[in-house]
Amino acid sequence: MAEVKNKKVILKDYVNGFPKESDMLLDASSTISLSLPEGSNGILVKNLYLSCDPYMRGRMSKSQGSYVDSFTPGSPIVGYGVAKVVDSGHSDFKKGDLVWGFTGWEEYSIIPAPETLFKIQHTDVPLSYYTGLLGMPGMTAYAGFYEITSPKKGEYVYVSAASGAVGQLVGQFAKLSGCYVVGSAGTKEKVELLKNKFGFDDAFNYKEEQDLNAALKRYFPNGIDIYFENVGGKMLEAVLLNMRLRGRIAVCGMISQYNLEEGEGIRNLSSVIGKRVRMEGFIASDHYHLYPKYLEMVIPLIKQGKICYIEDVAEGLESAPAALVGIFSGRNVGKQVVVVARE
Repeated sequence: MAEVKNKKVILKDYVNGFPKESDMLLDASSTISLSLPEGSNGILVKNLYLSCDPYMRGRMSKSQGSYVDSFTPGSPIVGYGVAKVVDSGHSDFKKGDLVWGFTGWEEYSIIPAPETLFKIQHTDVPLSYYTGLLGMPGMTAYAGFYEITSPKKGEYVYVSAASGAVGQLVGQFAKLSGCYVVGSAGTKEKVELLKNKFGFDDAFNYKEEQDLNAALKRYFPNGIDIYFENVGGKMLEAVLLNMRLRGRIAVCGMISQYNLEEGEGIRNLSSVIGKRVRMEGFIASDHYHLYPKYLEMVIPLIKQGKICYIEDVAEGLESAPAALVGIFSGRNVGKQVVVVARE
């Protein structure tokens, strides 16, 4: 089988502080055979869509007890993606199958252990959704909101980084559960989206608030029952002061801390005691056994127009470094996706 070009995005070296596009390199010189070697149990895939996610920042640094391994400098970046099987040495996969899961930031990838991939059964929704709404971010929102916080009708819900891949879904799930929901974001445009597109009861621009504690008291005069934590730092400090008795905090991420040389300490933690607040960190992959149940719930909601999902689409593998760096400054509006190929 003839070899074809296989462009890749490679991490040059471990990153300190805020990542830059120049920390990654586009290698256009590599080639790959479109057939697997004899006896392979893996699969060869053509990558279609790649996902840019905040957790990837930790993988760009030398691992210090993280739940996910560091990237290997000099090798392609790895992340969630949607791909099409080109050749298969595995009995569960055949040529033409569509899958989502971990793949390389390159045009074609060999996946030696494809058991971790999910086969895509529903193709009457946009394939790119499997990097977000129907992929890891969707499962993060679903597991964090329903499994960790156990919402009840009428409760007060606050979502930070609310216009992102996960936050936009948590807010909509909260509304579908009969909760009152407020979100925060970093631009006027995003705040308008939260209120007018995603159906949040209210939203505010945290960058315009001098005093986050006062802002939360304004939006939640009765306090917060559920906080979906994406930010950490000063936002978490303010939320702790505003939690209600037996409130729940699902800790999904802390994007304000990812690019700091040393993480900030959190004040007001004593609020957890008197208010009997339960605060729990979680990882979506711990809940992947619930994926069929999640699809059962969310596919009809998509088809009925009851869930709205916004993507920020970057075209071409060469745009991937800028797209990944951009999510740490909030440049994206909605889920950041990179299109490598559409078929």
